[in-house]
Amino acid sequence: MILLLVEGINGMYLANKLVDNQVKTFITYNKGQTWALLPAPATDVAGNNLHCILPFCSLHLHLEMSENPYTSGPVTSKKSVPGIIVATGNIGRELSTTNLGMFITADAGNSWRQIFDEEHNIWFLDNGGALLAVLQAAQPIRHLWISLDEGKKWDRHTFSLAPLYVDGVLMTPESENHIITFFGHFSYRSEWQLIKIDYKGIFSRRCMDGDYQTWHLHYNGELCVMGEKQVYMKRRPGNRCMLAQDYSRIYSSEPCVCTSYDFECDYGWERQTDGKCSPAFWFNPNGAAKSCSNSQSFLNSTGYRKVLSNNCKEAGRNTFSPKRQTCRPRAPRGLRLSTSSGELSATVGTNVTFMVLLEDGDSQRTTMQLDFGDGIRITYSNLSRTNDGIKHIYRATGIYRVAAHAQNSQGAESSALFLHITSPVERIYLSAPIVTLRGKEANLSVMVWPNHTRTLTFFWWLDNSSEPLITLEGSISYTFQRAGRNKVTVQVASGSDVIVLILYFRSLLLSFSPALDEHNPDIPEWREDIGRVVRTAFSQVSGVSEDQLLVSLYPGLPTTAELFILPDAHESGEHKRRSEDPLDTISDIFVTALNQGLVQFELKANIRIVVYVTQQTLAPLVDSNSIHSGPAMLMLLSVVIVGVAAFFIYKFKRKIPWIHVQTEDTQEKEPEVISTVSPNNNMSNLSNMSNMSTMTNLSNMSTMTNLSKVKLSTFPCQKELLEKELEARSRGESSVAS
Repeated sequence: MILLLVEGINGMYLANKLVDNQVKTFITYNKGQTWALLPAPATDVAGNNLHCILPFCSLHLHLEMSENPYTSGPVTSKKSVPGIIVATGNIGRELSTTNLGMFITADAGNSWRQIFDEEHNIWFLDNGGALLAVLQAAQPIRHLWISLDEGKKWDRHTFSLAPLYVDGVLMTPESENHIITFFGHFSYRSEWQLIKIDYKGIFSRRCMDGDYQTWHLHYNGELCVMGEKQVYMKRRPGNRCMLAQDYSRIYSSEPCVCTSYDFECDYGWERQTDGKCSPAFWFNPNGAAKSCSNSQSFLNSTGYRKVLSNNCKEAGRNTFSPKRQTCRPRAPRGLRLSTSSGELSATVGTNVTFMVLLEDGDSQRTTMQLDFGDGIRITYSNLSRTNDGIKHIYRATGIYRVAAHAQNSQGAESSALFLHITSPVERIYLSAPIVTLRGKEANLSVMVWPNHTRTLTFFWWLDNSSEPLITLEGSISYTFQRAGRNKVTVQVASGSDVIVLILYFRSLLLSFSPALDEHNPDIPEWREDIGRVVRTAFSQVSGVSEDQLLVSLYPGLPTTAELFILPDAHESGEHKRRSEDPLDTISDIFVTALNQGLVQFELKANIRIVVYVTQQTLAPLVDSNSIHSGPAMLMLLSVVIVGVAAFFIYKFKRKIPWIHVQTEDTQEKEPEVISTVSPNNNMSNLSNMSNMSTMTNLSNMSTMTNLSKVKLSTFPCQKELLEKELEARSRGESSVAS
């Protein structure tokens, strides 16, 4: 929107506004409270009827300012000539750059006349008593036009014998010498030319009292404009007399009785179609008294705010002015408690900001108590101290009931919310029976690290069901109805974190070069980044898809991690049920690559980290998704028999001498075999093994056996020594490898 101040009349503006994709010109007499389109002239400059009817057709003006200070510009108004506006514009539905003409109003925009059908520069002469017009043309000119009757009649005068390219006009405002100066050039190659003109000769005398008339400022017949009736003095059109420089333009001014249009709507109030101000839907007009105390008073707005330049006066009772009211004690009402983020969950150890809002009540004399639900309470004697929020840190996970209680001498109000404090889930373990009978309940339980209290949601996917069983506890009893293999999947949700566990995978415990510990900040984001780098390194070495690999770094030092090998998502379900060999093969490949130091990544410039295998672990070899076949049970029974035999030999080994010697040899050989995995990480292996549960150690027995085989096959020298030792024992001999 382009806005232009009309000089000489207070509160009057012209504006070009975009309405329905059309630029139209509007006028206001009260500083923008109400706007109206400009009425078009009844006839054009030749006297032809225009038939332009509001609001479908109106007058539109170009309101841009002139870039040349020596030209008048498209719109001309003057403080010493109130009510007269000369402008360039067009008639039609919208503002246009075609069919332009010059238009004038002598009654402050109530009516307009067309004076030229071409663009002219217009200046005021003799303190606004006369108008000077010069054609805007690319060709040289030698004529000017002067009007003494507000543009109704124009007299042509020659100011130069030779045509002149006019570049501008100089004149001294409010001057008694009546001199104007044209400057320009006769041709593009000629020098500057100055032509001075004394226009005093067009006047015959000075104006007397009978040469003036009064003019009432109005808007569509309404005489009260900006709260007062104003009467102006101006020379009668057509009188050829010079105006006195000090004559008064304003004849009289009288304030009017105030109406709603003499005021702006106050904050929170909106103007209605009948001109009155009423509260907006979101505004509470009684809210100003919230901070009021019993011994105070306040100004209660009526919805109106007087325009400072408006001089209207209120009659009788002040209908529009604010009313001073005495504060009355009020009970607290509308107490609301929320978090600054609007969420009802947060992470343990972070700041939680609570916001307390009281819609109504004597807030300065109201005591507020806030109970955080974890045994801590605070009390405020003034609610205004809680405007910035109340911060609190929760140290443990859980669901807390946070309650606010406001009370004063008139009553009390309470509000509460339940806040869910969570922490990220890092590891989960599913415990399930190896074999169960069809139709009999089986107990399934999940262990979560770190430990959470009443803040987790468990989703159990059982028996290939399309809908999960949702619980708030980490254990259930379930009856399997289908014989064969049954798949169990658990999802654990803590706030926005979700961890999925499928009871079928392989895993390896990893360690790193000592240099990684020096750069370990021990924060979750860093562990996630290193996990992604290690996963990519494994994928590049082996060609296994990253979708089958998960790497989780454990908190603390030394830096350790666990590599999880998952089944291929694109592998057929039949192949998964038939064999677990693909995971064993991938696990062996990774162990070989780790022993040879092939898995590496660059942490920083000149800092390369090598990944080692600390200890091979196996997610339960027995697939809980299925009931084991007969051969599997026979293998388990064989392991039990071998264990009983080993116990018997140990019990009576003193009676069998060669057994004692063989046991000693085994004890000497065993450390040598284990050291081939990672000589630098023996202590880490022992510490990690001690932290594992008994069930995990038993389930990894067969895995340790396979691992030993991989180690011997990787180092042929040790394999040869062991074969010689076994051959010597078969001959009844004993030897010690050095």
